Amino acid sequence: MNPLLSIQTPIPFDQIRPEHVEPAMDQLLAEAQRRIDAIAASEGARTYENTLGALDTATDEVDFAMTVVRHLETVATTPALRAAHNAVEPKFSAFYSRIPLHAGLWAALRAFAATDEAKALTGVRARNLKKTMDYFRRAGAELDEAGKKRLAEIDVELAQVTTKFSEHVLDSTNAFEEVFTDIGRLVGLPESALAAARASAKAKGIDGWRFTLQGPSYLALMTYLDNAAIRERFYRAYANRAASGAHDNHELAARILALRKEKAKLLGFADFADMVLVDRMAKTGARAFEFVQNLKSRTERFFAAETEELAAFRRELEGAGAPAPAAWDVAYYAEKQRQAKYDFDEEELRPYFPLEQVVAGMFETVERLYGVKVTEVKGVPGWHADVKYYEIREGGAVLGSFYSDWFPREDKRGGAWMDAFLTGEPAVAGRHHVGLICGNMTPPVEGKPALLTHREVETVFHEFGHLLHHCLSRVQVRGLSGTSVAWDFVELPSQIMENWCWERPSLDLFARHWETGAPIPDELFEKMRKARNYRAAAAQMRQLSFGIVDLKLHREYDAERDGDMVAYTRAILQEFAPAPLPEPYAMILAFTHLFASPVAYGAGYYSYKWAEVLDADAFSLFREKGVFDRETGLRFRRHILEKGDTEDPEELFRSFRGRDPQLEPLLERQGLQ
Repeated sequence: MNPLLSIQTPIPFDQIRPEHVEPAMDQLLAEAQRRIDAIAASEGARTYENTLGALDTATDEVDFAMTVVRHLETVATTPALRAAHNAVEPKFSAFYSRIPLHAGLWAALRAFAATDEAKALTGVRARNLKKTMDYFRRAGAELDEAGKKRLAEIDVELAQVTTKFSEHVLDSTNAFEEVFTDIGRLVGLPESALAAARASAKAKGIDGWRFTLQGPSYLALMTYLDNAAIRERFYRAYANRAASGAHDNHELAARILALRKEKAKLLGFADFADMVLVDRMAKTGARAFEFVQNLKSRTERFFAAETEELAAFRRELEGAGAPAPAAWDVAYYAEKQRQAKYDFDEEELRPYFPLEQVVAGMFETVERLYGVKVTEVKGVPGWHADVKYYEIREGGAVLGSFYSDWFPREDKRGGAWMDAFLTGEPAVAGRHHVGLICGNMTPPVEGKPALLTHREVETVFHEFGHLLHHCLSRVQVRGLSGTSVAWDFVELPSQIMENWCWERPSLDLFARHWETGAPIPDELFEKMRKARNYRAAAAQMRQLSFGIVDLKLHREYDAERDGDMVAYTRAILQEFAPAPLPEPYAMILAFTHLFASPVAYGAGYYSYKWAEVLDADAFSLFREKGVFDRETGLRFRRHILEKGDTEDPEELFRSFRGRDPQLEPLLERQGLQ
C-alpha cells in the first residue's frame, strides 16, 4: 500500500519511499481533478455546500501528500527523493494553475454568487465567497484562452526554477568546508564552538576541527575568531554561495524576476509587488515601500552613530591608525565592544539554555497564557532520529499535533521554519491540525545537552508562535484557517512569542543551569537586558535593507537598463551596511526567502518589520496587565490565534488591542527614540 495515498496521522514517515512519490501524486492529482470537474458539472441548484464547500475540500489528499514530499525533500533529501520531487512538482503546479482558469468552475462560482443564498451569507462564509471570487479574478479566470495558457506555463516554470534555486543554495552551502588541525589558528573561539567543530570532523572520520557555512558553525567563526584572514575567507564564501560553477543562480534569479513580472502584467498589475500585496495589509508596493523608507529615516542617525562608535572602539583597542572594521570584522568587533560596554558575553548564557528545558518552559508559558497543554508522544516515527512528536490538548480534546526537528544536517536546508501538514476540518471526525517546526540549532556535543544561544531560544519561541497560530485555529473553512492570513500579519503570532524570552518570570521557567539547576543570576540577567538594544539600529537597518532590495527588485529593476542583478543589489545593500561590501558580493543569489518558491517572501520581506510593529504594540498590553495574565492571553488567543483569516487583520488587531497599531512601542523597545 502506498502510504502517500491517504491522510494518516501520525504520518507514517518510516514507510514513505522515493518510489511512492510519482505514482501517488499521479493518482491523487487525477482524483482531485475529477472532484473539481464534478463541481463544475453539477446540475441543479447552486448551494454553498456543492460549490464553495466542495471546492474547499477537493484537494485535501493531494495537498497533504505534496506537503509531506516537499518537506522530506527539505529535511532528508537524497538523489532519488530529489528526482522524484522534481518530477511531480511541475504536475502539481500545473494542476493548481488550472483551477482558477477552469471555465466551468468559474461559471459555477459566478452562478452561486448570484443566488439568494450567496447574497445572504454572513461571517466566514461570506468572506470565503468574496476572497474566492477575488482570487479567481486575480489568478486569471477572466483571461482569454491564450492568456490562460501562458499563465499556466509561467506557474509551472516558476515552480521548477525556484526549486532549482533552493537546491543550488543547499548544495553550494554544503560544498564549502575547512578542517583545521592546528588549534592555534582558532584562538578566540569559545569552547562550545570548538567542541561542535571537533564533533563535526569526527562525524566525517576526520581528525581536527571542521567548520562549514551552516549557521551555528559560520556565526561562531564570524563572531569570535581572532584570525581575520580566516574570517574573510568564510565571509566571502558565504556571501558568494550559488554564485558560480555548477550551483550558479545568476540565470535562475533573473528568470524568476522576469516570470513574476510577466505574470503581474498578464493579470493587469503594474508590477509583482502590487499583485501579491493587494490582499495584504500594505495593499500596494508603494505603501510597503513608504513604510520601510519611513523606518529607515527614523533609524539612520542612530545607525551612523553606532557605526562610528564601533570604528572608534577598534582604534581604542589597536591604536589611532587602526582602519574601520571590514565587512568580516563587524561581528567580531561588535561582540568585543558589547563585552566591554556591558561586561556581557552571550556565551555566559548558554549553560542556562539546554534545549529540552527551553522547550518545556515554552510549553508551560503557553499553558499559562492560553490554557492548552503540550505533551510529547513517544514511539511516533519521524524522518530522523532527532525528530519528536507532540500533541496540544485542551481538556480531553486534541487540538493539534506537531513534529520538531532542531539540529543541522547536510541533507537539510538551513534556517528555521514552521509548516502545516494538515489543517483540521470540523466536518471530518478526528481530523485535527498537524504541523512541524524545524531549526538548525547548536547540537549536543561531548555528552552535554544542546546548549543554545539566547538568539536560538528566541527562534524556538518564534517558530512555536507560528505553530500555535496553526494548531489553535478554529475556522470552519480550510482556506481561511490558521496561518492562511495576510503575509504581513502572519509574523505577529510568532514575533510576539519572542518577548517571553526577555521577561524574568518566564525565563525562570526554563533558563536554569544545565548542571546545577540555578536560574540566571540577577547580575547576568541585568547585563543581558541592558545589552538587548546594543546595535539595535544596525540590526534594524539590516532587515530594512532586505525589505528595500526586495521591493526594488520587484517594482523597479530592469535588467536591460540596470544591468547585472548582483551589482544592482550590492549597491542598494551598501547604503545599509556598516562596512564596505566586498566585490564580488552575491548574497542575493542565496536569498531563499525571495527566490525559493513562486511567491514566498517575494515583494513581502518588509512584512517582518510590519509585523514587528504589531507585535511590540500587542505585547505592550501584556506588559501593562502582566506577562502571564490569563485574561490577556485568552484575549490574544480568541482574537488572533483562533481567527485565521475570518476578518481583515486590521479588525482582528483592533479587537485585541482596542485601537489601531502604533509605531512608538517598537521604537521604544529598540531604544531608537
